[in-house]
Amino acid sequence: MSDFQKIVATVKNKASIKQKIYRNILEVFENFKSTSEQLIKDLEKEEKSFDEGVKLSFIEKGEFEFQLKIGGDILLFHMHSNVFDFDKSHQIWKTSYTKEDSSRSFCGMINIYNFLADSLKYNRYDDIGYLIGRVFVNKEKHFFVEGKRQLNYIHNDFVNETIDQACIKDIVQQAILYSMDFDLFTPPYQHVQELSVGQLLHEASGMRVKTGKRVGYKFSFEE
Repeated sequence: MSDFQKIVATVKNKASIKQKIYRNILEVFENFKSTSEQLIKDLEKEEKSFDEGVKLSFIEKGEFEFQLKIGGDILLFHMHSNVFDFDKSHQIWKTSYTKEDSSRSFCGMINIYNFLADSLKYNRYDDIGYLIGRVFVNKEKHFFVEGKRQLNYIHNDFVNETIDQACIKDIVQQAILYSMDFDLFTPPYQHVQELSVGQLLHEASGMRVKTGKRVGYKFSFEE
């Protein structure tokens, strides 16, 4: 086979497969959007039972990003526009599913981050958010979720499970429950014992004291 023929074969196979995966993850992400928006609408029906200070909103930030605001938490969903493969040490390579067809390992990815709502409201640039989960979807819409606590256990059967509306709704709800159960801890004393005059004069509202939740849990690949 000539080099030109190899290029043709590669474009025909790998490039075409990645385009199919991209279309899959884009479709899944649109379902995440619509599911999340409907969930906020359903919560708004219960708003009378909440404290009046609890705010709910769905904010679309573009083709690849949207936010859910629930009380003091922001959940940011971000779809990466690229397709990824996994290192050969990853657990998905231990299955017959990927051994039979290595292209099944290529996946699109959706990241889920948790931020404090006040971090965005008051432009506290030093505050930090946390990646609490990420969803991987392949060419056959097989998927798995990697994440914190319950998000790491509810959908991890890449070989047999395909993503659908019920799975998406479950992932969104579990992400919300985790974020609301993931409380803010006071920063260590030694991290905030000093304050410069510049911080006092120029950053009075935010005080440039880094604020973030304490995770305490690792992704499965970090164990």
